[in-house]
Amino acid sequence: MKYQPRALIAEVTHRCPLHCVYCSNPLVMQRRTDELSAEEWSSIFVQAAEMGALQLHLTGGEPLARADLAELVRAGRSARLYVNLISSGVSLDERRLDGLIEAGLDHVQLSFQDTEETPANEFAGARSHALKLRVAGMIRRRRIAFTVNLVVHRRNLCRIEDVIAFAEATGAQRLEIAHVQYYGWAFRNREALLPTRDQVQRSIEIVEAARERLKGRLRIDFVLPDYYAKYPKPCMNGWAHQQILIDPAGRVLPCHAAPIIPDLEFYSARERPLRWIWEDSPAFNRFRDETWMPEPCRSCDRRARDFGGCRCQAFLLTGNASATDPVCMLTPAHSLIEDTLQRVNSGAHPGGQSWIYRVDPN
Repeated sequence: MKYQPRALIAEVTHRCPLHCVYCSNPLVMQRRTDELSAEEWSSIFVQAAEMGALQLHLTGGEPLARADLAELVRAGRSARLYVNLISSGVSLDERRLDGLIEAGLDHVQLSFQDTEETPANEFAGARSHALKLRVAGMIRRRRIAFTVNLVVHRRNLCRIEDVIAFAEATGAQRLEIAHVQYYGWAFRNREALLPTRDQVQRSIEIVEAARERLKGRLRIDFVLPDYYAKYPKPCMNGWAHQQILIDPAGRVLPCHAAPIIPDLEFYSARERPLRWIWEDSPAFNRFRDETWMPEPCRSCDRRARDFGGCRCQAFLLTGNASATDPVCMLTPAHSLIEDTLQRVNSGAHPGGQSWIYRVDPN
């Protein structure tokens, strides 16, 4: 198998008590009545492991919305996968956390919206910050790997030093500071979320200094905003190269945003074996090699490093999923990015407080 999946991202539900303004879930989400059963997920985990997957990321929505989450964790461990829970922590209590750990949970990635309660609750669209702090304390008292994740944007980037101090205080081994990536609800709120160039540069300086200071104590991963890059990132490490994502109803995808591309048909794990979807389905093979690439990608020596960038971002910004990602400074479509950033940095892009909130599908 030329392309081997290393990780399975299992969106076990789209239900969530939060309504984050930067949620990257699709605008049309799967309903509870369509969700895969624990038995169906268990079969998928085994299939993924047989194909070479090593990691299972249980995400959503909010995975804790599923009463059978411990059963899913147990099934992942039975398939010999490293099991990571990506969660807001809302509704998690001591007893349930112990049950998840007993079932075989290896790692918890706990998301925060800010270090201060008022803006955190505003960005989440729910009063959740105090609950998250309580959950962080619960995790710290147990022998389990712990990551703090915080999404940063125009409205909270000024507190990035507080973010780092906050992660230190939680006892986490890893901090992921991720700039908003503009898909789903985040794309809808792009006008208010995009940071300025000065904010981005200052954040880089702060993170680099913190990495040096905390070396060996706290690992800091920093995801920069695409819009300020010279070249696109290798999205998902290449289209259907290393990761499989499955949505709550069983639709198998190369990434969470892929369904926005209208001329691709994605099959369900209820209908076809996972191996066939990965190896043979037209949608998974559509952007795998270099034959689809236009110029300047086709003759660029970066094409095997960034794979032409993100197909979903290319579609969102140009209407053509086969276009070079406009983030790339070498394509004429880069003017779409430059025009947006000019408005942001001139003050014509105010970053106001009028949000479009994520809506629960149920």
